[in-house]
Amino acid sequence: MVFRSEEMCLVQLFLQSGSEYDCISELGEMGLVEFRDLNPSVSPFQRRYVSEIKRCEEMERILGYLLREIRKADIAVPEEEEGPSAPPPRHVVEIMEQLQRLEVELSEVARNKEKLQRNRLELTEYTHMLKITRTFMHSRSRVSVAAAPLVHQIAVA
Repeated sequence: MVFRSEEMCLVQLFLQSGSEYDCISELGEMGLVEFRDLNPSVSPFQRRYVSEIKRCEEMERILGYLLREIRKADIAVPEEEEGPSAPPPRHVVEIMEQLQRLEVELSEVARNKEKLQRNRLELTEYTHMLKITRTFMHSRSRVSVAAAPLVHQIAVA
C-alpha cells in the first residue's frame, strides 16, 4: 500500500507488446504503482485494450452478483490475506465462460426458488381453505343431525 506522504517518483515505461501483460500484472500485484492516463483526450472506445477491459468489467459484475447471492444464502466466504494473482490472458476467456455459466445457472435456480415459494404459499392457502370448509361442513352436518329428530317429532304430532 502506498501512502500519500511517501516519497514517489514519476517514471515512464515502454514495454514490448509480448511482455506488457506480465509486467503490468506483476507491478499491479505489488501494489506499489499508480498509473496515469497519458491520453485523456482519447475516448474509452478508441483505446487499444477496450475489449479486454469490457471483459474484466463484465467478470467483475458477475462476481459481484455471485457474491451477493452467496451472502444472501448465508454461506461463509473465506477472506484471503492477498488477492489472487492475475490469470494468464489465455485463461481469462475460460474464466469468463465459466462465470457466465454460473450466472445463468444461479439466476435459473433463483427463479425456480421464487416459483416454488409462490406455489407453496398458494398450496398453504388452499390447505387453509379446505380446513375451514371441512370445519364448516362438519358443523352443518351436526346441526342437520340434531335438527332431524325435531322434524320427525313435528311430523308425528
